[in-house]
Amino acid sequence: MYIKKILVAIAIIGLVIAAYFANFVYGAMFKKNTAFNNDKAYIYIPTDARYEDVREQLIPLLKDINSFDALAERKEYTTNIRAGRYAIEKDMSNNDIINSIRINNLPIQLSFNNQERIQDLAGRIAQQIEPDSLTLLKAMTDKAFLEKNKFTEGTVINMYVPNSYEFFWNTSAEAFRDKMLKEYFKFWNNNRQAKRKALNLSVNEVMTLASIVQKETAKVDERPRVAGVYLNRIKRGMPLQADPTVIFAKKSKENDFDQVIKRVLYKDLEIDSPYNTYKYPGIPPGPITMPDVSAIDAVLNPEKHDYYYFVANVKNFGYHKFAKTLNQHNANRQEYVNWINSQGVNR
Repeated sequence: MYIKKILVAIAIIGLVIAAYFANFVYGAMFKKNTAFNNDKAYIYIPTDARYEDVREQLIPLLKDINSFDALAERKEYTTNIRAGRYAIEKDMSNNDIINSIRINNLPIQLSFNNQERIQDLAGRIAQQIEPDSLTLLKAMTDKAFLEKNKFTEGTVINMYVPNSYEFFWNTSAEAFRDKMLKEYFKFWNNNRQAKRKALNLSVNEVMTLASIVQKETAKVDERPRVAGVYLNRIKRGMPLQADPTVIFAKKSKENDFDQVIKRVLYKDLEIDSPYNTYKYPGIPPGPITMPDVSAIDAVLNPEKHDYYYFVANVKNFGYHKFAKTLNQHNANRQEYVNWINSQGVNR
């Protein structure tokens, strides 16, 4: 009888322990454990992160970090951290969260446009993926990479065609660069290659002209006409005389790309730079900014006309007045000069 009571007591204790353990397991694994009100929260786990780094991001997102710690240890997540961008949905349990941040690395839509220099592009990309701007710039301007793919530091920005691209947040600088090279070759398909050959221009010359068109007008519908002007001037052997190239030359010479220049002065036209298209004939050695697709395609599909000159249209801001003769252009230009003087714009 005594032994029977002991066995019953042991059984009851066992049941209590089992119930406690079951409740603990349920709480640790399946009970809702998020502490935010949005539908989702995101964490970004760096390459070579430790569990402590992940835990630090999770603390403000969870109601009970200790129960998460216990399950993470039990499921061996603490020693199997994977870099990436992960989503935690509202009302997830610890088990759901661990499963999500273990295998569900989410891509991002990386985008960029109209950066003036490769340094600016590196900074823009660094805001969106894990590598910092210096690491990205080093990969982008690696001498062996440039030589192998026939770029220079002045032309490599051509490789980065503005658009949105899918990447994982933890993509390395080299992997980003290499994928963009593939996208560059994809962009320059047979159709575009045929068009640039018909113009008797290299890819770099097309991109450089497109960068000038990009700077000359923000109006996409006007870009084929502006491109046509420059191509007409090239055919006739006339200098491009593009103000944006002078601005770029001035910024480069002074190593100050933050300055805002609204007016090109006569003294600026004397800047000794291969980018100064008033001083040096032909197409500059490289782009003066990153042209977008509309500017590139404007050069490849220019409007056919007899215009050789254009100047800002003060009666239709954003657009330009085009001229076939120098006399007509001078009249249009004087109208613009009178207007800009009336605005007090000296630089």
